[in-house]
Amino acid sequence: MDTSAQFKLNVRVYYEDTDAGGVVYHARYLHFLERARTEWLRQFGFNQIELKEQSTVFVVRDMALKFVKPARLDDLLTVTVDVTAVKNASLHINQTIFDEQGQKLLAQVTIACLDARQFKPKPLPSDVRQIIQIKEERKESISD
Repeated sequence: MDTSAQFKLNVRVYYEDTDAGGVVYHARYLHFLERARTEWLRQFGFNQIELKEQSTVFVVRDMALKFVKPARLDDLLTVTVDVTAVKNASLHINQTIFDEQGQKLLAQVTIACLDARQFKPKPLPSDVRQIIQIKEERKESISD
């Protein structure tokens, strides 16, 4: 897989991210994954506040994690976002967290698009859908 086409965010492991043994507490990985998805959207010019003002929020509908190797205090991690499918009202995303040695944690995430007022599914905003699809088409042409 050509990871150069994926969105990448570097995050440092701080003391607050770890347990008493200096290992990243399992729930903190969710923070790193969320932060990467938020910054991934931001690269397209979308931010959570403006989307909510347009009555659009994204929520995690389901997530599967596979812990391969623990991260530790002061590690520099790279978190990736790779869209695998764009549906009418959801996105399917693979995310990976790599440490400096290339070890990883794998995550498969489904993000649902909801109306912020009613908390019911709604179609992805057309501008969000269009930009994500253009980005994914470019990624496919790079890896061919």
